[in-house]
Amino acid sequence: MRPKLTGSRHVLAVKNLKTSADYYKTLLGFETLWSDDFWHFLVRDEITLMLGECADEVPAGDTGDHSYFGYFEVKHIDTLFEEYQAKGVEFLSPVQDRPWGQREFTLRTPDGHRIAFGEEIARG
Repeated sequence: MRPKLTGSRHVLAVKNLKTSADYYKTLLGFETLWSDDFWHFLVRDEITLMLGECADEVPAGDTGDHSYFGYFEVKHIDTLFEEYQAKGVEFLSPVQDRPWGQREFTLRTPDGHRIAFGEEIARG
């Protein structure tokens, strides 16, 4: 039998666990899956995030281009962009069609992590 990868979880170091968990829940629509004093696991649809508090580490925003951690595929990207825009999310790029066949937008979290969201453009 051939092994099969069945999903992914993104593990992120954050400076302040409560502040970061609140951001993902309040602004990005995630829900708590599990938490303790050092970890906060969150889920929205098929995406699971595992936030770990690392107060003394270099913040993600100080790593430049390496602060990208995920590209999330979305259905109804314009609706998601409008949801986030209404909540005051900080965007690095607005929703737009890209030459590689995706409609995308990018945001930055309070810790400086960057997330890209994309939806395949219908070809016709």
